[in-house]
Amino acid sequence: MQGFGIHASIWTMDWNRQNAEHAITAAAAHGLAFIEIPLVDMTAINAAHSRTLLEMHGLRGVCSLVLPQAAWASVNPEAAAEHLCHALDLAAAMGCEALSGVTFGGTNERTGFPPTAAEYDNLARALDVAGRHARAKGLLLGIEPVNRYENHLLNTARQAVDLIERIGLDTLFVHLDTFHMAIEERGFANGILDARDHLKYMHMSESHRGTPGDGNVDWDAIFSALAAIGFAGGLAVESFAGMPARMAGDISLWRPVSEGPEAVLGRGLAFLRDKAAQYGLSFAASATPVGEEDLHVRRA
Repeated sequence: MQGFGIHASIWTMDWNRQNAEHAITAAAAHGLAFIEIPLVDMTAINAAHSRTLLEMHGLRGVCSLVLPQAAWASVNPEAAAEHLCHALDLAAAMGCEALSGVTFGGTNERTGFPPTAAEYDNLARALDVAGRHARAKGLLLGIEPVNRYENHLLNTARQAVDLIERIGLDTLFVHLDTFHMAIEERGFANGILDARDHLKYMHMSESHRGTPGDGNVDWDAIFSALAAIGFAGGLAVESFAGMPARMAGDISLWRPVSEGPEAVLGRGLAFLRDKAAQYGLSFAASATPVGEEDLHVRRA
């Protein structure tokens, strides 16, 4: 995972054959290095088809998920481990490099009380099993802390680091999201510095989850901190322009967040690439969109 990628949520959260073809073709057309594939309904995914598409278009893949309530690790670590291992098997079959996201729980998981030692014990138990399975599959497993209104267990980079260091597996990594960081961290740079030894992946998401550069996120603080730690991982643009209405309640998405995918991929992606170049992250700013003739060659 390196350079700029895109979360497929900009187009779809339903990863079937038709949507996979559209999303992968579009990501390749914008010169992105990888695509993040949402594992919402794993039964609908044709792994061989997705793998062929990724290889055809020269894209790398990362998978992500949020655990369903029946498999929240804090209360059912065995079910969480089983769900994660199945997702890792699917990611490997697609030729992806990692599974990440809210791999420890849900985005509507709050007890109304502070986390307990027993809950953290269960998280560690589930992620230890999944992390070992990831190693066997040649994959990495990420942990994405989210804001307090979505989950009460892991909200900050430091909490994710503490859990990873408690488990002690080198297959685990921290995955930060600028939307959640804006709520929870004591400054974007501090969160990045806290995670530096384990940080391999970032969601580049605006404060309103729309087009990067149009909101309140301090992108200069983010890119200067990434440059300071010598970050060499993946930067995934995340905007929920393609979020279906049935999932709005999962992340409190009550209105359109952008003018649409082309605004995010045009103005927003260009903005982020310029920032990456400004702060010397040349690996992330080198890709350029390809033309129709190039796409025709890739499809052949």
